[in-house]
Amino acid sequence: MAIPNVLEYAKLFMQQLDKQVVALATSGWMEANAGLVKYNGGNECKIPMISMDGLGDYDRTNGFVDGAVTLEYQTKTLTQDRGRTFQLDRMDVDETNFVATAANVMGEFQRTLVIPEIDAYRYSSIATQAIAKSAATGGYAADAATILSKIKEDIYAIYDIAGEIPLVITLSMPIWAVLSNSTELSKQLSVIEFSQGDIKTAVRGIDNNPIIPVPSARMMTKYQFLDGKTAGQTAGGFKPDTDAKNINWIITPRTAPIAVSKTDKIRIFEPDTNQKADAWKLDYRKYHDLWVKDNQFKTIRVNIKESLA
Repeated sequence: MAIPNVLEYAKLFMQQLDKQVVALATSGWMEANAGLVKYNGGNECKIPMISMDGLGDYDRTNGFVDGAVTLEYQTKTLTQDRGRTFQLDRMDVDETNFVATAANVMGEFQRTLVIPEIDAYRYSSIATQAIAKSAATGGYAADAATILSKIKEDIYAIYDIAGEIPLVITLSMPIWAVLSNSTELSKQLSVIEFSQGDIKTAVRGIDNNPIIPVPSARMMTKYQFLDGKTAGQTAGGFKPDTDAKNINWIITPRTAPIAVSKTDKIRIFEPDTNQKADAWKLDYRKYHDLWVKDNQFKTIRVNIKESLA
């Protein structure tokens, strides 16, 4: 018997999977910056670019000097177009437990495999661009005696350019372990509220800037994103490139990275429709990408373990 409202179930899965990325990805907070981004499906979205004139002298006779505000939308291509198809055998799943089983499979797939890949892509993209734009330093093997001062040097270098703007400090987990052993940390550490999607949590921070620890496997400068079909890549997923370097930390203004991830789309085929097997077939497709405006790299600092030379 066919389950009712297959299309409605697909839409529900898509909405919940998108929320899961924002909630569970360590980089999920970056998606808040995509609030004005226009997305209508497919692999393109439009990002707003605002420009305006600065202050001029007020004239007592003629009043205010005219100024201009320009809002333009720049079309961007979501370069990460990833997908998989899954089959749930008819004998294991029927119409009474399909929704629960499919939701569990898709949720677990995204939590364990998709979200780490999205994190890795975002951090490597920021780091690679920062290196190219001289916003990164290398050759620092973290130790408890110097790590706090190194991080604060980067924070105050950003403040010197932009003032005390809200920042996010993203640390590799081994670096967080070193920082936690710093004798000076207890004097500097604060507990602050950090919002990510609909979730608010208490996190530790420096100068009221939240610290986000990230598994080191997601904090490399370069990755290979496997195609899932050629020899040696059939398992899919991602792995560090042969010349990848370890990212110690990334410090950015909270508003700088613009991240978009969209589930587009979930397709559900019932066993009687599936031509390949007597099974439910689930097609999963995810578009995602990250952008940082060029002028933002003046207020970004990335620290790399290995030398950049």
